[in-house]
Parts: sequence; C-alpha cells; structure tokens
Amino acid sequence: MFILKFLLRRLFQGAIIVFIVSAVIFTLLRVVPGDPVRLMAGGMAPEALIEQIAEEMGLRDPIPVQFTRYMGGVVQGDFGQSFVRPKNGASVGGTSFDDTTRGERAQVLDLIAETAPMTIQLALLSMVFALIIAIPIGVAGGLAPGRWPDRVALYLSSIFVSLPNFWLGIVLALLLSVKLQLLPAIGYQGFAYTLLPAFVLAIEMAPFIIRTLTVSVAGVMSENFIDIARVRGLSRNRIVFHHGMKNAAVPLLNLLGVQFSVLLGGVLVVEFIFDYPGLGLLTINAVMQRDFPLIQGIAIITAAAFVVINIVVDLAATTIDPRLDY
Repeated sequence: MFILKFLLRRLFQGAIIVFIVSAVIFTLLRVVPGDPVRLMAGGMAPEALIEQIAEEMGLRDPIPVQFTRYMGGVVQGDFGQSFVRPKNGASVGGTSFDDTTRGERAQVLDLIAETAPMTIQLALLSMVFALIIAIPIGVAGGLAPGRWPDRVALYLSSIFVSLPNFWLGIVLALLLSVKLQLLPAIGYQGFAYTLLPAFVLAIEMAPFIIRTLTVSVAGVMSENFIDIARVRGLSRNRIVFHHGMKNAAVPLLNLLGVQFSVLLGGVLVVEFIFDYPGLGLLTINAVMQRDFPLIQGIAIITAAAFVVINIVVDLAATTIDPRLDY
C-alpha cells in the first residue's frame, strides 16, 4: 500500500514537472528571435512563401493554441516531425540527390530513439569509470578523517573538479588518439569510441562521488552502532562493508541518480568535442537549426527520464534504509 501511494504521488508530481518544462521550453522557443521557416525555405525564399508555409504549419497561431495542439499530440505519443531533418536522419543538405525520402521529414521520436541508446551507453560507462576511480579514494578518506587519506581525497577532488571537460577531452584525444593511437576519438564506429568521452565524464563526476563518500562514510563510522559492533567483536572488514557501507550508500545513491539523469539529458560539450552521436549532439544541431519539435521532444523525454530515475532511486533508498520517508 505504501509503495502504491508513493508511486501515485510521485507520478502525479512528475507529470506536473514535465508539463511545466514543456510549457516553458515551448514558449521560450517561440519568443526568441529567428524564424525556423526561413531556415527551412532558404534565405532567398520570398516573404509570401515564408508566410504561406508558416500558416500551413500553424506557426502563426497564438502560442496557447499551438501548445494545446502540440500537447494533444504528445499525449497520443505523437511528438511531431522535425522541421529540417529528412526521414533518413540527415541534416539539411546532408542527403544524396537520389534519396527518395529526402522530401519526407523525420519523426522526432525516431530521431530520439536512434541517439538515446548511444547516450545511455556513454552514461553507464562513465558512471562505471567514475565509481572505479572514486570508491577507493572516498572510502579510504572516510575511514581516516583528518589524516593523509582524507587529505589525498580532498586534493584529488580539487584537481578533478578544476579540469574543464572540454580541455581534458581535447588533450586526451590528442595524446591517446592522435599521438599514441591507442584509442579512437572522433565519431562512432564501435564500442571503443565510447571509452575516451566516458573517461572525461568520469573525471568530471568523480570529485562529487569522492566527497560524498568521504563525508558519508566518516559520519556513519562515528555512529554509536559502529562502536557497539566493535564491542561485539565483529571484524573491521565486516563492520566497514556490511554496516558502514550499507548506511553510507544512501547519499551516494541519491547523487548517482542525479548524475545519471544529467548524463541522459545529453552531455553537450563532450559529445560535441568527440562528435559522439548521442542526445547531446542531437540537441546542439537542433538548437542551431531552430528545430522546434526536436528540441521540445528531447526536453520532454529528458524531463520524464529524470522523474522516473528519481522515483527508482527513492524506492531503492527506502529499501536500504526503511527509516527514510519520501
């Protein structure tokens, strides 16, 4: 019964969040300068043709009318068609002359479905790398507060957080891909192309995981039940890994949920640097081309994913620590 009430409440709250995000993005796209129809028709198109296309697409209707019509389609699973991308997924001018689909516009959901698995793969791998880097450092620092492992954790966190991801990405690409030729860097032709961008993202996430673990483990190890476990004669490894880590996992779990949601939204800079075909690169191209339906679709899907991930994280946290009340 608790889980049912929890899910209903959180899903209702999530639906409100997604609706607000949709309304804000939809409105902002239509009040900022620039006309997407001009990009679609070409810079030399006469003004009469521009207005005719805009009227046919409903872009000259009042914003509330456009939004109501759009959300009516979203509720039915129709996120619309891209303004500029043909059905084969190419950008404007990127399709061959004899392509029979060049006059058909791509469905937004199809474009998102093609790139989302790439971003999910990148997000999962980067989190694995971040945990491999951060867990030993963070746990060691939390078990020795005020001593050299804690200081090492602090220094490494400071170094990692000070490295701009665009600079680190360029340096690693030049070193490991261009000079040493150990890993591919640009585009995607296999899993190996995910390693470098995932490592860059892992370095960006690692300091937050390190500090969260350091503080959380140090706090848990100072609790009374840890002292009682020592008095009962439990081994240090059992105390640390069975009692300490279990209770310290809740803050880490919440942090990982937020980080994973951010990664699913598309890491714009990293995907752009490595020309990685994920949601981030798709978002950049959509913004540059003023592709309203694609931008809106990405925003809605990302917001919905954020809501679902946070619900799952909260359920997992209450399973670990039943005292928590969400």
